[in-house]
Amino acid sequence: MEKLSVRLGDRSYKIIIKPGIIEDIGSFVKPVLEDNKVMIVTDENVNMVYGQTTKKSLDQQGIETYLGVVSPGESSKTLSVAEHLLEECLNKGLKRTSTIIALGGGVVGDLAGFVAATYMRGINYVQIPTTLLAQVDSSIGGKVAVNLTQAKNIVGTFYQPKLVLIDPNTLSSLPEREFRAGMSEVIKYGVIRDEEFFHWLEKNIDHLKDIRNLIYIIKKSCQIKARIVERDEEDRGIRAILNFGHTIGHALEAAGRYSVFKHGEAVAIGQVMESKIACNRGLITQDVVDRIDNLLKKAGLETEIPESFKEEILKNMKNDKKSTVDSNYFVLPIILGKVDLFPVSMREIRENIF
Repeated sequence: MEKLSVRLGDRSYKIIIKPGIIEDIGSFVKPVLEDNKVMIVTDENVNMVYGQTTKKSLDQQGIETYLGVVSPGESSKTLSVAEHLLEECLNKGLKRTSTIIALGGGVVGDLAGFVAATYMRGINYVQIPTTLLAQVDSSIGGKVAVNLTQAKNIVGTFYQPKLVLIDPNTLSSLPEREFRAGMSEVIKYGVIRDEEFFHWLEKNIDHLKDIRNLIYIIKKSCQIKARIVERDEEDRGIRAILNFGHTIGHALEAAGRYSVFKHGEAVAIGQVMESKIACNRGLITQDVVDRIDNLLKKAGLETEIPESFKEEILKNMKNDKKSTVDSNYFVLPIILGKVDLFPVSMREIRENIF
């Protein structure tokens, strides 16, 4: 069992990584509860595999447990679905002392966290991420949000969980496409913060599903993100570096109406495109671009923007939270393992995409 901390004063919490922890989730959750009433928010796919196991473990601890099940995928990360879950919380009698558990991937975590942050002006929630992307990234740091049609994560807030419980064994039931999408975020950490980790990934890319390697990449990714969040909880400074690949990635997701590309797939393309911008500015060499591109490809990810999406990406980029009148702020690598924030004009973006 690995234990990490996100140190945020009275909002601090533990990250526990343990194979098989989902079978005994109740005993880990109970100490952080204020009352005995819990709602598990999950999607239909995860519910079929882990819903009853999780509920049974909570029931065995004498915890009154309800299930709020949504459709899988980004299409559930909306205000209307959040409203439905908020009504369920009220109907089941959840109080300000009750707790929401997010059981699933990044969509479920963002959605459940948003519901927890807004129900009765905020109740406790616990993250139990079941996808690689959620385990290494979205379950940590307290960003909770829902999407609007043309912009991702545009309605949300910062709201930290009370606990994050990670079971690497859940990745054995993860579709291969989901695992690849998660690797995009893992690789991102090497680019933005740790060249040695990036080199380790290059050497071990064909053996990542070995349980020891899985635990290592999850722990390493969580450590990097936790240290960044501790320095900049509300994304006003250094935390922006976590957005490497996301400016183009979010625009690409929106261009596909959140149904064509997985988040990690879009971010992988974004990482390569944004690295090309850095290279054309003389910030990094072509060799660095090639290493990033090759590692993402070896992880099974596409790295080129489909032609039919290019114009829509440019349009959607104007709706990005970081955009100004004629430019967007991009996270660009300056060496492998270090990035910085730069304004990039729409003209320069167009030149690099086309």
